[in-house]
Amino acid sequence: MTVAEVYGLLCLSAFLSATLLPGSSEAMLLGFLATGQGSPFILVMFATLGNVAGAVVNWGLGRFFERFKDKSWFPIRAPATARAQVWFTRWGLWSLLLSWVPVIGDPLTLVAGVMRVPFGRFLVLVTIGKVARYGLLVLAWQNWGVV
Repeated sequence: MTVAEVYGLLCLSAFLSATLLPGSSEAMLLGFLATGQGSPFILVMFATLGNVAGAVVNWGLGRFFERFKDKSWFPIRAPATARAQVWFTRWGLWSLLLSWVPVIGDPLTLVAGVMRVPFGRFLVLVTIGKVARYGLLVLAWQNWGVV
């Protein structure tokens, strides 16, 4: 597998993971680190890029397609959205730093769109959270060899 393929697959996996479609970007990232494929810094960049792009899709769904939330094809179910709204109401914009957290992270990004969070603020906070997640994962792997 070429380095470009490694980065592309990781980016795609991270994108899918952020949009509630199947994807395990953390496992893929650790697999590439373990086999020495790609630079750790560039792997983090591509994982973050894909994951943030997926979060932007969720924000767009919330912002522009919220009226379809009761349709069967809508990717985030009402209970998850309700939990995310509670987090968002309690913590406000800062809750977007937790957009990487399983179960609540993806709905948080959708709720940010529903709540009309300005795109620039959304992008900055979500990116910080996702860079931190992947960066800490790489640091843990480098320092302890396992996560």
